[in-house]
Amino acid sequence: MSSSPRSRWLMAAAGASSLALALTGCSSSSGGDTAAGGDASGSSECAAYEQYGDLSGKSITVYTSIVAPEDQPHIDSYKPFEECTGASVSYEGSKEFEAQLKVRAAAGNPPDIAYIPQPGLLATLVADGYVVPAPDAVAANVDEYWGTDWANYGSVDGTLYAAPLGANVKSFVWYSPAMFADNGWEIPTTWDEMLTLSDTIAASGVVDKPWCAGIGSGDATGWPATDWVEDVMLRVNGPEVYDQWVTHEIPFNDPQVAAAVDQVGNILKNDAYVNGGLGDVKTVASTAFQDGGIPILSGQCAMHRQASFYGSNFAEAGATIAPDGDVWAFYLPSVDGTSKPTLGGGEFVGAFSDRPEVQAFQAYLASAEWANAKADVSPAGWVTANKGADPTKFEGIDQLSVEILQDPATQFRFDGSDLMPAAVGAGTFWTGMTDWITGKSTQDTLDFIEQSWPTE
Repeated sequence: MSSSPRSRWLMAAAGASSLALALTGCSSSSGGDTAAGGDASGSSECAAYEQYGDLSGKSITVYTSIVAPEDQPHIDSYKPFEECTGASVSYEGSKEFEAQLKVRAAAGNPPDIAYIPQPGLLATLVADGYVVPAPDAVAANVDEYWGTDWANYGSVDGTLYAAPLGANVKSFVWYSPAMFADNGWEIPTTWDEMLTLSDTIAASGVVDKPWCAGIGSGDATGWPATDWVEDVMLRVNGPEVYDQWVTHEIPFNDPQVAAAVDQVGNILKNDAYVNGGLGDVKTVASTAFQDGGIPILSGQCAMHRQASFYGSNFAEAGATIAPDGDVWAFYLPSVDGTSKPTLGGGEFVGAFSDRPEVQAFQAYLASAEWANAKADVSPAGWVTANKGADPTKFEGIDQLSVEILQDPATQFRFDGSDLMPAAVGAGTFWTGMTDWITGKSTQDTLDFIEQSWPTE
């Protein structure tokens, strides 16, 4: 993918100290009231917001796919900005976000700000001329608080358009700490160690099978298997080949892709390894992904690879999620045990207007102040890759996710199916991997997916 020019960021960083000019004016005191209801002028709580100037009477609209009740923490996170600048922010969440955002933009009625969940959608909106380039203040924050990997996903043809916002980590293996401790099983630090552990568990007879899994998800059945492939592609082929794969610089049926899929098959299609508590290998396709890891709680399987958000499924089953709880997770190890490839996803803040108040709010959402304000008002289940976020504001698996995202060694890559054309990423890749689980060969599966890649 194209990378944002370093020179652009350095210029932005150099201008950050005079952000008033970038945002067309700052005052020495900020408008609006503090949280306690007093005058914000000169307030220490508002010192970080003085750079945005007095925005009294100005309004900004935000449009996202995040609906009630998950919307309230976002709304609450805007309060410091509103109280210290005098601006008002109007939030709208919609389950029809992706379709309606394009309709509204085409009709000349876009929101000021949108939380865009896929880099591909961002690129489409940029190509159609709807999203405006990020101002220098946003570029400076991205340069300071995110790595190049994240910045690239918010850029199109080398120009930064959208700063990252929230994030999730998919490279986790869930397990029972008590089960591991009782049997003397150590957390693996390399891929080979994980396979050796799987053999040990399979031979122990302690559980039905070492692994349990489910890829059922209604019309989206198959996506958990695509996550497996993406995670393994990163590990056996590296980030550069991964990037070539998702952009089709190498074909989907390239031997490097086949090697990664076969490596997944060493686990998911191994009768000695799956599907603990659920059945044989083919039950992976018929088991709902929400149920795929639950047999860990009944001692029927030992490990389940799934994203950080899967913790909510364990919580609904009454499990305690902690290093000494009913269930916890370890990082899906790399091949060498030293590199840290990490698969995940997130949202990006695109702007459809370059009005000063919109640019100011966009800069706020890219700041450490916002990341920490959001952490303060968020329940479990929200994380960010913003390096200015205080990890101690997060708990449990969220804290572990933030620590991984902030680790300088982490090589983050966005969910590949979200970067591919929809006909592939949300189509043949899903169905192809489902057929693969139930018996189709690796080569036939990859040939099927490759022929579906759009030619234009």
